[in-house]
Amino acid sequence: MKSYETLADLKPLVGEVIGTSDWVFIDQRRINMFAECTGDMQWIHVDAERAKHGPFGTPIAHGFLTLSLMSAFMGTGFEIRKSLMGVNYGLNKVRFIKPVPVNSRVRGHFKLVGWDAIDNGGAQLTIEVSMELEGSDKPVCVAESITRRY
Repeated sequence: MKSYETLADLKPLVGEVIGTSDWVFIDQRRINMFAECTGDMQWIHVDAERAKHGPFGTPIAHGFLTLSLMSAFMGTGFEIRKSLMGVNYGLNKVRFIKPVPVNSRVRGHFKLVGWDAIDNGGAQLTIEVSMELEGSDKPVCVAESITRRY
């Protein structure tokens, strides 16, 4: 994990990769729990037998499950030691480029694309997150995240 002392330390790094997360394992239990929480019980995610004969040959993670891992990825990708907290402000762009098959690993790469000062000594960070599937040359998801850090 990359460490930065203050929010100001990130300002000159706009345009650069500021961290890479740990790998996260996507098993059927995680997929089923997400389906249960969201009510998205589509068979391509939760019916392993039927999914074997579907377009991907195996169950796949929900796109929104992949996207929701962004917070976990940020937690292991980089830290700002003198930042008390961060809040999600929104997303500018999200693309699900490739499915995430069950029993695979994913991680996030973080490129800082914007740094703007906000009230209370904080900064609004715009970060391009590219989510990688282990063994694949294409990202599974690319999103532009906006967070406010204080």
